[in-house]
Amino acid sequence: MTYTGQVVVGGPSDVRRLDEVEIRKLAVGPLANDVYLLTCRRTGAQVLVDAADAPDDVLALVREGSPSARLDAVVTTHRHTDHLRALASVVAVTGAAVAVGDADADAVAAATDVRVARRLRHGDVVRAGDVALEVVALRGHTPGSVALAYREPDQVREPDAVAGRVHLFTGDSLFPGGVGSTDRDPARFDALFSDVVERVFDRFDDETWVYPGHGADTTLGAERPHLGAWRERGW
Repeated sequence: MTYTGQVVVGGPSDVRRLDEVEIRKLAVGPLANDVYLLTCRRTGAQVLVDAADAPDDVLALVREGSPSARLDAVVTTHRHTDHLRALASVVAVTGAAVAVGDADADAVAAATDVRVARRLRHGDVVRAGDVALEVVALRGHTPGSVALAYREPDQVREPDAVAGRVHLFTGDSLFPGGVGSTDRDPARFDALFSDVVERVFDRFDDETWVYPGHGADTTLGAERPHLGAWRERGW
């Protein structure tokens, strides 16, 4: 089945199969948070992006990717509660290492009583078997918000894959239609908008697929024409 990137709470996950990795997307909780599971197809290593809510559903997703429930790491994109309600339960069951943006790590540890094994900084790399995820710091929604960028190999065989396409997991920093909330704070908006432009739109091409923290997926090509309007409105 073709991946659509559209999921609903209580519904099944959507699965995208690429040459190196399978990407699963699940919606959980009252705010319909998107949870992503990346599974290395050769080694079975797995990384979860945001253990947001509904721990039983998240653990079922992990078992979809690996019947042994192997989970190597959980990356929490930022410190807001709706992105970490299931974190303690998932870590307790799987033993996964927790990684958080440096400036948000203490808040996540305090809120969940989970040890943060790795404090992520811009340009770091998170690895799961053959899969390398580049950390892209996007400051403003929270001080330590991070995105993760995965680049497909130049030679791909899967029918829905584009050679060299980047897959970008943005948490609440970038959505279809704009950047994440900065509570109408001009300084925070300037920081987030600048990071999104310089670290995302200036670096990656229009084929880049964006997987946000809530709602449907998008591409940089769909959003790029609207950057000026976002800058003008200030949110």
